[in-house]
Formats: sequence, structure tokens, C-alpha cells
Amino acid sequence: MPDRVWLFDLDNTLHNAGASAFRHFDASMNQYIERELAVSADQANHLRQHYWARYGSTLLGLIRHHGVKPEHFVRHTHALPTLEAEVVTHAHDVAALRLLPGRKIILTNAGRDYALRVLSALGIARLFDAVIGIEEMTMFGQLRPKPDTRMFRALLARLRVAPGDCTLVEDTLLHQKAAHSVGLRTVWMQRWLKHHAHGPEVGVYLHRKPAYVCARISSLQQLHRLP
Repeated sequence: MPDRVWLFDLDNTLHNAGASAFRHFDASMNQYIERELAVSADQANHLRQHYWARYGSTLLGLIRHHGVKPEHFVRHTHALPTLEAEVVTHAHDVAALRLLPGRKIILTNAGRDYALRVLSALGIARLFDAVIGIEEMTMFGQLRPKPDTRMFRALLARLRVAPGDCTLVEDTLLHQKAAHSVGLRTVWMQRWLKHHAHGPEVGVYLHRKPAYVCARISSLQQLHRLP
């Protein structure tokens, strides 16, 4: 499997974001929206949820409807001063990553600097060949984050890898559905979804396996046993 490429989501895939970032992101984004758009707290909360549900990303809705700049949004909403002290994961997941053959790349709809902070806090930054944050998922000047299929196709071309040799590991089904539609293998990480789900994954029935999901896992060790 040395030629395989692994695309890893970050939050609730490589670490328990419910114990750290997710405790702060909603409030941080609400404060940003309230301040930048000059709306009430209730309106800010509604817009955050509405854009996430409609576009799969709050930022995408803010760009399309309010002209928000990705770098400005990420810088102000991802500061999270207590992040490093709160990040947690499982030691055997880290060990599994170290032994996993192939190229490993972070593909996250969070900001790149935030992702690097999390990886550094977990001590696993050196295990990844690249870190791609949301502000880097652009095509022809337009932001195309997950679950945009055009972004997946462009990334495959950039990595020079066939879709069938690339696996997306993450917790969000909407992103997996899009990845599967362009030929990627998809692995649904469920470890933290039962008690720490966030956004579109809240209330998802974990015992089902949609047709576009190749495998369900609760530990990264299980990646070594995939066919």
C-alpha cells in the first residue's frame, strides 16, 4: 500500500474536537458575524447555522452573501487561546498513524494555522506530507471547500493520484458522499460522534453504513485492516 494517499480530516477524526475547539468555535463565529455584519446575537447564530446547513461551511455562506475574506474570518475565529491545553486524542491512534504506509495529508475545512497548532499539540505534525486548510481550497479565485467535488478532482490531479488510490478518512458524511462520487475510497471515523458530534453530524445514526461509505471505524488502528 506504499502508493496510497490518505486524506485525513482533522476535527473529530484525529482528535476529540468536542473537548477543545468545538467548545469555542460556535461562540467565536457568532461574535465575528455579529461584529462584522452588525447584526444581533440571535441573527448571528441563525446565519452561522443556516450557512453551515446550506453550504457545508459557514465561511462559504459569508463569502457568497457578505463578501467576507477567508483569511480575515479564519484569523479572527480560530485564535482559541486555550486550544493547546485542551487538545486530546488516543495514543494508539497516534501509533497507528506512524505505521500507516503511504502519503498522509490533512484536508480540513478549518484554517491551516489552526490545523498546524492542533497537530503540533498532538505531536504528530511530522507524520503528514501536507496540511491543506480551508483558505487554500480555491479554484479560479473562488473558495471550494469540502464537499465541493471540483476541489476533490483538482486535488487528485495536483497529487497525481488515481481516485481509487486515495482514501478520505473523516467524520462528516456529506464530505464522504462527495468524495465517493469522484471515485475516492471513504472511511467514516465514528470514535467521537456519539458524545461529541457537531454541526451536521448531530443525531446521525451511527450503525448504518451508507452506500458511499466504504468502511466505518472507531479507531485509526482499523485502517491497517482495510482491504
